[in-house]
Amino acid sequence: MIKPIVRDVFFLNQRSEEATKADLPVAQDLEDTLRANRERCVGMAANMIGFRKRIIIVSAGFANIVMINPVITEKSEAYETEEGCLSLPGERKTIRYDKITVKYLDKTFTAHTQTFSGYIAQIIQHECDHLEGILI
Repeated sequence: MIKPIVRDVFFLNQRSEEATKADLPVAQDLEDTLRANRERCVGMAANMIGFRKRIIIVSAGFANIVMINPVITEKSEAYETEEGCLSLPGERKTIRYDKITVKYLDKTFTAHTQTFSGYIAQIIQHECDHLEGILI
């Protein structure tokens, strides 16, 4: 189901709780909402649609990647960039890393450890910040 985008900074600044299999409908709502906003959005965290659960989705261009309970375990090659957010107006400066390794569960709750670089790594970092209540 397509959900409205949360813009309440107080809500967005709260840390998200670990997701369970009972939260899988939230992952589907994220997919639907990202698809509906694809012209202006490349990733989302569950709190952006009203759920404080540790679930994100990232558009990899050819496919969307849903990550449940993602944890960035390694990062290298810091750089400064500017980012926007569907939940906030404008763009802000932030520090990101060009290469990251992430441990996460997919929608079948299968564990993965994967390394990402470039723009996809940047999107994942932005969405993982959302899970910690960090807004750029």
